[in-house]
Amino acid sequence: MRPARTLAAALAQGPVVLDGGLSNQLEAQGCDLSDELWSARLLADDPRQIQAAHTAYVRAGAQVVTTASYQATFEGFARRGLSHGEAELLLAKSVQLARAAGELGGGSGGGVGRGVGEAPRSPAQPPKFWVAASIGPYGAFLADGSEYRGRYGLSVRELERFHRPRIEALVAAGPDVLALETVPDADEAEALLRAVEGCGVPVWLSYSIVGGRTRAGQGLAAAFGLVAGHDQVIAVGVNCCTPADADRAVPLAASVTGKPVVVYPNSGERWDAERRGWAGGTTFDAARVGDWVSSGARLVGGCCRVGPTEIAQLAARVRGGQA
Repeated sequence: MRPARTLAAALAQGPVVLDGGLSNQLEAQGCDLSDELWSARLLADDPRQIQAAHTAYVRAGAQVVTTASYQATFEGFARRGLSHGEAELLLAKSVQLARAAGELGGGSGGGVGRGVGEAPRSPAQPPKFWVAASIGPYGAFLADGSEYRGRYGLSVRELERFHRPRIEALVAAGPDVLALETVPDADEAEALLRAVEGCGVPVWLSYSIVGGRTRAGQGLAAAFGLVAGHDQVIAVGVNCCTPADADRAVPLAASVTGKPVVVYPNSGERWDAERRGWAGGTTFDAARVGDWVSSGARLVGGCCRVGPTEIAQLAARVRGGQA
């Protein structure tokens, strides 16, 4: 069931809670993600695990369920021997799984969903969750870490041609919003904005950053400014960065664009590529959400290594008026 109001309308009324990292929740469920397709592999191999991970976040209080399509591309599936048609079905499945998880989890936007033996909601109580179809950067398809560097050596037009087919496939599956996320490069942001133009679905644009710049090194003010004149963009901001970098980026995004800000940083731990593991301590603190919201954030959540426990804490603060 589709939500009764648009996400843009909800953002005009106050903050909305995003989910957390899909991959860390899948790993917590025992899934092996050591594959070029990462979490997208499970769309074909074990979709029940993806739905279970989504459901865990809805039950924690997430109001937006982000699909497992971040690393799902026609080119990536072709490497696994899947046809264009088969890949198209898997992209559609990512949206269907997210929608089903929201309904199963209760979609209350504020806590644990209906348990076994409880009566279902009446038709007068529509689900209060939205499905965001994830559109990851070109570097995610390469699966070589270049999504955290940008500067792939491709033109804006070439990047637009890469992204357009899966955007069209995901739009056909009926999401509520497209998440143009973890974008490392303003050039790729421009390509994505071109690719979604006229698709009929609202989008948010979220950069991966370090310090006050995109991962490719561009200044954030100019990068955020690309959304000027794009009414289709309902929020702009950052994700897959440290919480401290997010703190500084939120007010800048708000002041540059005048749009609602989306913010969902990592836990603060650092990925050690040599040891293939996470290092350092977590700095993600749900108490930060108050400052984010006061600075203009309206879509708030977590990315890598932020799980249902942290999202529940963040959701509790939003519901309690501490955001």
